Amino acid sequence: MAFVRNPAQEAAAIAAGVATKAEIEARGGINASGYYGDSYNPQANLTDAEYAAAVAEGGGAAVNAATAAKVAKLPGGGGGGGGSSRSASEEYLAQQAASAEAEKKRRAGQSAYDLLLAEFNQYGLGSLVEPLKGLIVSGPSEAELTLALRQTDAYKKRFAANAQRLASGLRALSEAEYLSLEDGYQSIMRNYGLPASYYTKDDMGRQAGFEKFIAGDVSPTELEDRVVLAQQRVLNAAPEVTTALKQFYPDITNGEILAYTLDPSKGLADIKKKITAAEIGGAALGAKLGATVGRAEELARYGVTAESARAGFGAIGGGLERGSQLASIYQQQPYTQTLAEEEVFNLPGQTDAQRKRKKIIGLEQAEFAGQTGITSGALGRERAGSF
Repeated sequence: MAFVRNPAQEAAAIAAGVATKAEIEARGGINASGYYGDSYNPQANLTDAEYAAAVAEGGGAAVNAATAAKVAKLPGGGGGGGGSSRSASEEYLAQQAASAEAEKKRRAGQSAYDLLLAEFNQYGLGSLVEPLKGLIVSGPSEAELTLALRQTDAYKKRFAANAQRLASGLRALSEAEYLSLEDGYQSIMRNYGLPASYYTKDDMGRQAGFEKFIAGDVSPTELEDRVVLAQQRVLNAAPEVTTALKQFYPDITNGEILAYTLDPSKGLADIKKKITAAEIGGAALGAKLGATVGRAEELARYGVTAESARAGFGAIGGGLERGSQLASIYQQQPYTQTLAEEEVFNLPGQTDAQRKRKKIIGLEQAEFAGQTGITSGALGRERAGSF
């Protein structure tokens, strides 16, 4: 008897959760007697009429008994014969055993697939798992499915930074770790008002701008440090700081300050050094004094900060011009900005610089009996830092 699919039986199997529509199609459908097409044997399986009669007689137990009786009637079914070839009943039983084993593997694969799908659905990434449905029939474990998933092009694109991490000698991050970093980066950028273009997601939830941070092993804390450096110490600082930064480091243009600061290939320590130098140079420019990158970096190495630079250059600016005039008048060694910086910022040479300044003051006092502005003004102050 030919195998005839029965839509009612197939719908019942789907409703009971016994099989999915795709699985039924893969196995050739289900007939009225409940047999799959890929395991149907017209010699050993009950016909539709026999199946209906058995069900009416005693349900599942009667169906099993009727099937066993039919198998026993097959050639060699009674156990005699002893020929070298397998009997029809043995062939049938072997086929049924193989079918049962295949079904067991399929169910195990379905369970592993469902677990992996549920996990990725938590991240909104279930679409990455769906292409693996075809592997279910082989009964893969969850670990095997996960390994297969990580080899797909879609997965590699979504978690692209992991390949870069491995190439750099870093370990690949788990999906949960990867997504947690993305969330941390996005929260920081939103909190500091960065443009949405820095964290916009594509249809896979991928934020391409974050891949360089993940690949560079940048923590959310470091990212926040970089944002603060760019925004608070440069973009929101006095314009002289930006001017000094562009003058000292031409590769950092005004429109690219934020991008430069956020670039993981630029070391954070080096960025801080450059910004501190720009703050010192900006303080000098603000006081109408000269500024060079070499001198600003040197002052930074001696511990001069933005705050102390503003105070120090303010004092230097108040007395440098008069000091230079007096040095010229009394034919002394020129009183320069460098000399003033040595005293004000407590640099090597501070004692000699202070001595030269006092000598100029003493010469003017001797000539004008101490009645000049220099003795009570900026150049006459003794304390370093206030000039």
